[in-house]
Amino acid sequence: MTEVDERGGKRVGWVELYFDLVFVFAVGQVAHGIVADPHWARAAAALGLFATLWWTWIGFAVLYNRRGDDSRVADRLFVLVGTIPCGIAATQAHHVFEGHPAIFAAAMAAVRVILAAAHRWPRDGIDQRRISAGYAVSAVLFGVSAVLPHSWALWAFALLQEAGFLLLGDRHERRRGERPTREARWRIMLAPPRDPNLAIDSAHLAERFGLFMILLLGELVITVGTAALERPADDLGYWLALAGGLVLAGALWWVYFSSAVEIYERMLGFSGGNPALAYSLYAGGHLMPAFALLLMAAGVNLSLHESPPHAAAWFTTAGLAIYLAGTRVFAAGSHRWYFALARVAALAATVNLAFLDRLLPAPAVVLVIAVWAVGTAAVTAVIRHRSLTRLDDDPVAFLRQVADRRRTDGASESDA
Repeated sequence: MTEVDERGGKRVGWVELYFDLVFVFAVGQVAHGIVADPHWARAAAALGLFATLWWTWIGFAVLYNRRGDDSRVADRLFVLVGTIPCGIAATQAHHVFEGHPAIFAAAMAAVRVILAAAHRWPRDGIDQRRISAGYAVSAVLFGVSAVLPHSWALWAFALLQEAGFLLLGDRHERRRGERPTREARWRIMLAPPRDPNLAIDSAHLAERFGLFMILLLGELVITVGTAALERPADDLGYWLALAGGLVLAGALWWVYFSSAVEIYERMLGFSGGNPALAYSLYAGGHLMPAFALLLMAAGVNLSLHESPPHAAAWFTTAGLAIYLAGTRVFAAGSHRWYFALARVAALAATVNLAFLDRLLPAPAVVLVIAVWAVGTAAVTAVIRHRSLTRLDDDPVAFLRQVADRRRTDGASESDA
């Protein structure tokens, strides 16, 4: 692929799809790590591990978005070579949970050497030496962490600095001590980047993230199917598990793909591919919803065990709440205080569905959560349809309204 579609944007390349398969294996190991030790401490460690893998994937996604072309052999080779250390890292994920991250860290260092080289590779009209330098620094930090104990801080610093070079390097400079308002920051994000070479293709990025979210939803479907196969066909839990898991996965798909994905793509397109907005909506904005899918997959998996732990229901409901909050499903509605209160109440009610495990068997709880997710998807469809209508009628007015709401929120925070 990597061709221009009808809307004028790039398409995801075949080599990118192959690369994503390796990452699905990697993130699947993260979900299995939660199942192996169902405690919140393990879930927190899984989030850190997932974030490391996530930003590695982001590096290749943005690389191909800006300068990738399937007609160039070098571009395809950089991605294919990158699958080798990524695959090694995937096989070592469980060792990270056990306190032995050396090989995983070394693999992450190797990936960043490849990304640094890819950004230094000659390309007419594109100079991304700063991004290459950022990945070189990350490679050193991950390499050092492979021989040092308790290296999470080095990993965090490496990810933060490379993210800054990759997507936040085009930010407007400000005077020392100056702190821009939230409205000003939002208006900057809605403006085209000063360096056209740093612009993000909205169609390609939306498709790339959408495909990856589909693959993560597949982890939930596989979990449900595998667990159902282990139960006899005359077991009520079999049918509850199968129906609940598939309904939940379908509702999660609906929440994201029925409208959220289109709004994100259009906003990024109207901004001229602003990389800071791409960071807000996609690279940073999708991190928690993506992890929430893994957390729910782990929760459903545990719920279908013979003796499910109490954490199973909490992982599922907390994951659903994180997914709803992260995809901003209610954010496009009214900003009156009582609507804001209703949004908070809906998320709190979602989490507290876990208390039903004291009254119902675990498969039945999964089914109730799935029904709740369907109701949420229905409400979301109405809210997002109105947003899309406003966006179609007057895109400029819609974006100005977004900025004005940010200004109102910032003023409220200042008054507080």
